[in-house]
Amino acid sequence: MRFATNILWNLLGTGLPLLVAIAAVPPLISGLGTARFGVLSLAWIVVGYFSLFDLGLGRAMTQLIAQRIGTGQDHQIPSLVWSAMSLMTILGIVGGIVVALLSPWLVGSQLEIPAGLRAETLPAFFLLAASIPIVILTTALRGILEARQQFAVVNAVRAPLGVLTYLGPLAVLPHTTSLPALVAILVVIRLLTCVVYLVACWRLYPELRRPASVDRRQLRQLLSFGGWMTLSNIAAPLLLYVGRLSLAVLVSAEAVAYFSTPYDVVINLLIIPGVFVSVLFPLFAQQFPQGRESVSRLYGRSMLQLFAAMLPIALVTYWTARPILEWWIYPEFASHSYRVAQWLAIGIFINSFGHVSQALVQAYGRPDLTAKLHVAELVAYLPYMAWLIRHHGLEGAAIAWVIRVAISTLALWVIAGRCLSGSIKTKVH
Repeated sequence: MRFATNILWNLLGTGLPLLVAIAAVPPLISGLGTARFGVLSLAWIVVGYFSLFDLGLGRAMTQLIAQRIGTGQDHQIPSLVWSAMSLMTILGIVGGIVVALLSPWLVGSQLEIPAGLRAETLPAFFLLAASIPIVILTTALRGILEARQQFAVVNAVRAPLGVLTYLGPLAVLPHTTSLPALVAILVVIRLLTCVVYLVACWRLYPELRRPASVDRRQLRQLLSFGGWMTLSNIAAPLLLYVGRLSLAVLVSAEAVAYFSTPYDVVINLLIIPGVFVSVLFPLFAQQFPQGRESVSRLYGRSMLQLFAAMLPIALVTYWTARPILEWWIYPEFASHSYRVAQWLAIGIFINSFGHVSQALVQAYGRPDLTAKLHVAELVAYLPYMAWLIRHHGLEGAAIAWVIRVAISTLALWVIAGRCLSGSIKTKVH
């Protein structure tokens, strides 16, 4: 019952801001203009990528705290949290400084910023750079709460503040369209989120209010786990962007639009397995020390539930891809891209199960296996993707993506099975 409740909380925390975004983006584009809104979106992408400066430590901390709870070693949690938070604060500051130093170069020559907007864009990038430590600490604090299955608290904060991320800029549009002013509002919202999560963690663990000594052994565990997570986080986006780049080189820049538009819509279906994974990951980590049987039952049950949730959604997406694209954009565009959307719907359905298997492997303490798999995928993906694009064009890129996620999902399922059988040893103790 608690598992289902946590899933519903995560759907609320993720889905409500998304619904508000759908309603808020058109008036934001209208009020800001396409160019200014594009710069704002670009800024978020740049800072989002540099948020990798957390080096996967947020997920590592969630795994290790859940494991400590599962083994009854709660007394180690304060030193673990202080070790992680100290390191993540330093990394966040370094990340902010790097983005701030790169901002004049990015805005001045690397990004296609309209000349009339460069004076606004640079201070906006500086503000976003200053927010990187806040974002990283917020991730860490949320990880503490998720490790204790406090999803009601997490999403009671995430949902309204996520809504404010869109409604805040919309509310000030009648007064200003200045990019620094809009970004300042978003930074304040991020800071507020961080403070609320900090208070919630203090209430959950009052001992965290007193500094604890940094534990070098736990620091090594965090860095080992987080390092492999970072490798996965770098390789995974490359697997997407290399396909789009290949389309531009081998077909045309127009083909990228025909691929990217349905992809950016259909990929949102992964919110559903994402909601499952955010609940399952700390549960897997907590239950593994107590025995593999309970984890195996939970794994099997969650796979069946995910199948029941994703199958009808994937089928509806497949059969309605063309009419929806015709209505949303225009018929000629839909004639080029609807087959891409159909292939992607198949791939998303398959890939959903890979997300659960990956969460199990990482919760078991072997993020190195998923990272190595992503690197191997990247090497193997390039030859057959290029061949399919040359021979089948736009549809070939979509087919290559489906083949990749199918192989990845099968490999993760095999690795997860070996973790459950104990034939793969855990590295985290």
